[in-house]
Amino acid sequence: MDLGGTGSSFKEVLESHMIFSDYEKAKFKSEANCNNTFVKSRICSDGKNGNNSKNGVYDLLECPVCKNLMYPPIHQCPNGHTLCSNCKTAVHNRCPTCHRDLGNIRCLALEKVAESMELPCRYQNLGCHDIFPYHTKLKHEQNCRFRPYNCPYAGSECSIMCDIPTLMAHLKNDHKVDVHDGFTFNHRYVKSNPHEVENATWMLTVFNCFGKHFCLHFEAFLLGTAPVYMTFLRFLGDEKEAKKFRYSLEVGGNSRKLTWQGIPRSIRESHRKVRDSQDGLIIQRNLALYFSGGDKQQLKLRITGRIWKEE
Repeated sequence: MDLGGTGSSFKEVLESHMIFSDYEKAKFKSEANCNNTFVKSRICSDGKNGNNSKNGVYDLLECPVCKNLMYPPIHQCPNGHTLCSNCKTAVHNRCPTCHRDLGNIRCLALEKVAESMELPCRYQNLGCHDIFPYHTKLKHEQNCRFRPYNCPYAGSECSIMCDIPTLMAHLKNDHKVDVHDGFTFNHRYVKSNPHEVENATWMLTVFNCFGKHFCLHFEAFLLGTAPVYMTFLRFLGDEKEAKKFRYSLEVGGNSRKLTWQGIPRSIRESHRKVRDSQDGLIIQRNLALYFSGGDKQQLKLRITGRIWKEE
């Protein structure tokens, strides 16, 4: 079935492999742990939030525990050793250098030095060349458009964070995802014992079109107490760029069909958040089995779709 007419369309029917995931057991890594995965990307961070200077001031502002720049409040022990407020809790209020109790002493002099500085964004190696006052730098970095992306692969606890080119290589090499060129797709999902599966994720598929990348999700889960299947598209890029595109999905059988049209969600939003928002094509299990035909003991769904760019 050709949904796009001529051009980049393709008709290959794909047999998806299943990957089971227990969403109730899924754990999200903390940002600190995720940052350790930068080594697998093209980000070259020296542990000082993207600043390559070896200036002694930066060395003074480096927390001895987490190796990040310290922001007020900056704490110190009676011997003058400093550390950041997050690590003060992590070390149970004991100085990691001399092991004395930290108490509640603030290093006001170092805080004043910090407040007078201007620093580059930690993501300067990814393209952000702005300079910020020390006290606003952290807030900017939380929403910087150049900040790395989390891996969109569902059904795993992958903590990789990197830029889009590195992320694509990671998806192909580490997760073995299917990557196809074209703005239309014709995808087949099968499962022999659908009544026994309430939480499952099928293999992610990535499409290249319009110079961008889109990932197609398909999974089974419980919506309240009702077993459903859901398919949706996500955009490998920021939300602002994602809003330039639209997509449609269609599923059917026995002379009946369901259709969906929407905007792909950015992978800045977690897979779980998009799924729980129900922003996609949702198919009740009984209807999905009706579309599959036969004795309703096997799932056989064909999802067709198209991606286009809004002018």
